[in-house]
Amino acid sequence: MAPLARAHRKKCGCVSDIEEILVRTTPSSPVGLHRVLEPAGASLPQAARVLDAGPELWPDEVRIDVETLNLDAASFRQLTEKHGGDGEAVRAEVLAIVGERGKMQNPVTGSGGMLVGTVAEVGPESPLGLAVGDRVATLVSLSLTPLVVTDGLERWDGRSERVPAAGTAVLFGRSIAARLPEDLSPELALMVMDVCGAPALVARVVAEHLARGSAPTVAVLGAGKSGSLSLAAARDAGAGRRIGVVPTQAEAELLRPTGLADEVVVADARSPLGLSEAVAAAGGPADVTVVCVDVPGCEQPAVLATAQGGTIIYFSMATSFAAAALGAEGLAADVRMLVGNGYVPGHADLAVDIVRRDPAVRGLFESRLAAEG
Repeated sequence: MAPLARAHRKKCGCVSDIEEILVRTTPSSPVGLHRVLEPAGASLPQAARVLDAGPELWPDEVRIDVETLNLDAASFRQLTEKHGGDGEAVRAEVLAIVGERGKMQNPVTGSGGMLVGTVAEVGPESPLGLAVGDRVATLVSLSLTPLVVTDGLERWDGRSERVPAAGTAVLFGRSIAARLPEDLSPELALMVMDVCGAPALVARVVAEHLARGSAPTVAVLGAGKSGSLSLAAARDAGAGRRIGVVPTQAEAELLRPTGLADEVVVADARSPLGLSEAVAAAGGPADVTVVCVDVPGCEQPAVLATAQGGTIIYFSMATSFAAAALGAEGLAADVRMLVGNGYVPGHADLAVDIVRRDPAVRGLFESRLAAEG
């Protein structure tokens, strides 16, 4: 039976238990192709419009009982701005997206987030090494994770990225999840693991520049979660000068006492001349520029703030990668541009280790948790 036809029959109660068992024991794909309903068989789960989010498992899958969703910053900002800060409207739209798509994927930004939960069932052929009862954070995007919400998000006011939730999620054979560290609160661990790809990639790029014989100047645009971890990772990897760029004086006053940046400047990351002049005055241009802001329009300013032969890491789902590529061409900029895809081997351990041993970074994260209340 075609998956889409089976899904419609299941909604009306027409799928028998035997039929369901037969479907779940047919061969599966480690990347989740077997869960794609629309367009059937034509795309990977992230690119698909609708997934089969049913909790019954194929042999290589894992089911998670959901505790908390964490919406990515770009998606949450877009939804909040669309609804003028109306939390109830944001909550309703998130429920509608999950209900329609079988996953949390903002149709405008294309992004999702991640979740924390407890392993409820492990298929006999799962390669993930998880056991029933493990509390985990998924390190793959909600935009490709089959998800069912069962509580109507009744405990969420729609005004923060962190979403208390009940429901089920499914991990494929090639998914990634990390057990929650026992010495960090689940809320803090979720916040850290949500952006753990950023510091790991920054550390790798800094090491590449060092291998070429010089300690690079690193400019990080935005000093939020990913930005503060990126500054710490750049320091630990041996970067030369570190420049933190923030949009307001209030954020500058939070960042300066931490010592994460040698220079903290206030500038609009969307202003080409404003940003490049601010970075130059702080010791730039940068050999490595890391874009961690969750607003669009920073692509070409980042190019202008980066030295010829330098590297730009776009670690923001608000980035238009076409604008970045064409902008660099139009500016005759010889820069390497990397997409921060969220995964680097060992990324979760590296980020958690930074938070454990750096009181400044931990303090920034805990103050954000307190502000979200």
